[in-house]
Amino acid sequence: MTAIDKLEAANKAEVVVYMPYYPKDKHSLLPYALTLYKQGYLEGKRQIEGSESIPFVASWYVSNLPAELTRCRLQFEGQAELSYEMTILNAEFIDFLIGSIKTHKQLGSADFSQSFYRKLLRFEE
Repeated sequence: MTAIDKLEAANKAEVVVYMPYYPKDKHSLLPYALTLYKQGYLEGKRQIEGSESIPFVASWYVSNLPAELTRCRLQFEGQAELSYEMTILNAEFIDFLIGSIKTHKQLGSADFSQSFYRKLLRFEE
């Protein structure tokens, strides 16, 4: 599992570049989301109501600027046929990582938001 609890804060110069993209209430988690982003992967569990959680591994290409695109790949339960990919703006993806860190703090395991999965599965285009 990605040790979200043990993430170091990204340096101030990196954080300043991304700050204008997020509301103030997300600024405290942004340095940790950037560090997580630079790792290039996240292991977590998709919470399913009334059922067991499904483990996943998300991986992505790391680039440095908020307006650049990154390709994110999510694979459930280590099965190739349960793999999904999307291309997304770094700033938007890092916003989803901020949400994953919040979820980890609340539930003890990382997960992405409903809007992330809608985008990944192309329900909102």
